[in-house]
Amino acid sequence: MQIGAMNHPACDPVEEIRWMAAMGLEFVDLTLEPPGAAYWQIDIREIRTMLDAHGMEIIGHTAWYLPLGHPFEEVRRGAVDAFLRCAEVFSQLGASAMNIHPDRNDPMRRREALIARNLKSLEEIAAGCRPLGITLMVENIPGAFNSAAQLGELLDPLPELALHLDLGHTNLDVAQDSAESILAVYGSRLRHVHLHDNLGGSADLHLPLGAGTVDLPRSLNALKKAGYDGTITLEVFAPDRELLRFSAQKLRRVWGE
Repeated sequence: MQIGAMNHPACDPVEEIRWMAAMGLEFVDLTLEPPGAAYWQIDIREIRTMLDAHGMEIIGHTAWYLPLGHPFEEVRRGAVDAFLRCAEVFSQLGASAMNIHPDRNDPMRRREALIARNLKSLEEIAAGCRPLGITLMVENIPGAFNSAAQLGELLDPLPELALHLDLGHTNLDVAQDSAESILAVYGSRLRHVHLHDNLGGSADLHLPLGAGTVDLPRSLNALKKAGYDGTITLEVFAPDRELLRFSAQKLRRVWGE
């Protein structure tokens, strides 16, 4: 198991990698998005040098709000182009996987049409990622794509897609945490994990581990049962970085129990 963190998109990614390395984290979950870390803003060579200097790996993360299921074809196509530009940069940085958030917005609430547009975009993006050696991962999101059945609408038609499981999201907008049921069906396709805490309901709070209602031992046992021992990003969005350090220590301890 490897522990990493995500850069703040308003900050210099090189400096973000610097403090992550000093904290003993093993990889950066690099999000390429404005206002300070978009693919057209970063210095690829400088980031690659920093990663190599600290022996850190990289996971590709993309902006959650890009409308890959937008009903206006020009907008949908623009989102696809943005994802493909991100994939090209991630490939140059040495990443082998990139995440994507399904689009849950349809003005007429027609899920069938929304799924069709998501699949069209995902197929186009996956085709562009293939020659770059990038695995495309679909992340579960609360509300529309947070159960095995909902994720299956995207994963089943496109077998080359991998699963990116967010263990904070599985505790949101659900009667019962959905992590185990998702892993029971798609655990073999799990490629990356996000971990943070919250209080259930609909607020995605990104709290330190132990500050909310996410059952950490149960979630980690579900990962182990699925045979997972890979990268886990701590999405602890607190101003005090010591809370991230605390969460990393807690994760290592509970994982070893």
